[in-house]
Amino acid sequence: MLDNLYESLLIAIVLIAIVGMALFRSIPIIILSKLPCLIPLALTAGIMGFLDIHFKPSTILVFSITFGIASDGTVYFLTRYRQELYEKGHSVSQAVTNTIFGTGLSMVYTAIILFCGFSIFAASSFGGTAAMGVMVSITLLVAMLTNLILLPSLLLTIAKGKNKPS
Repeated sequence: MLDNLYESLLIAIVLIAIVGMALFRSIPIIILSKLPCLIPLALTAGIMGFLDIHFKPSTILVFSITFGIASDGTVYFLTRYRQELYEKGHSVSQAVTNTIFGTGLSMVYTAIILFCGFSIFAASSFGGTAAMGVMVSITLLVAMLTNLILLPSLLLTIAKGKNKPS
């Protein structure tokens, strides 16, 4: 089962990277976009280990579901960032700020709605479903935070690195 988890995550990463290449045509942006999506998964795996939640078909689903939703938020953020940067001609810091205000609010609303929707599963009498609901809810909130805090920070850091004199 663990091998299938690795395989499905690898396939998802590759497929989303291919879509990202078609959209952004930038390998650094594609690599950068994976970090905010993978950190919540690593945190979830840590929480599962700490709370002694074993890998079962229901808890393995957490990784696939949350990776897809986190990647979706990252693509929205980067698409708006690219639009602000290239089409509107803003500086990197202004593009990041406008992206946070333009896309961030909808990402917060989406995360809250998904959090509430998946936390309903926590009321299940079936342990696997309850664990899945709690883990997906927590992971989606962490994914929202990484997309709204880490991703803009990385974009600003990369832009500063490009502007430094050699």
